[in-house]
Amino acid sequence: MIEVRFSRKDGRICGFSVSGHAGYAARGEDIVCASVTSAVQLTANGVTETAGIPAKVTAEENRITLALPNGCNDPAALAMLAALRLHLELLAQDYPNTIVIADTEVQ
Repeated sequence: MIEVRFSRKDGRICGFSVSGHAGYAARGEDIVCASVTSAVQLTANGVTETAGIPAKVTAEENRITLALPNGCNDPAALAMLAALRLHLELLAQDYPNTIVIADTEVQ
């Protein structure tokens, strides 16, 4: 199962962590994993490269995280993170038992 945790500060999404595998199909053929990977890469690149936000992005084996700088209220970055969450929610509905999404309030 893919585990997604969105970090929120004052109700706004300020980062995320994605790990795991959907288990929908064999590795290399799993459309859920491919969809999530593509959406996460688009969001990370959109925030850092297109919007120019110096977000901290960490890619490890089987996990990627993104954290906006403290106090970042850039509308483009916030919209991209909200769009990612919506996209993943819709994927989770379309492919049950493959993605779990949670939110954590941070200081």
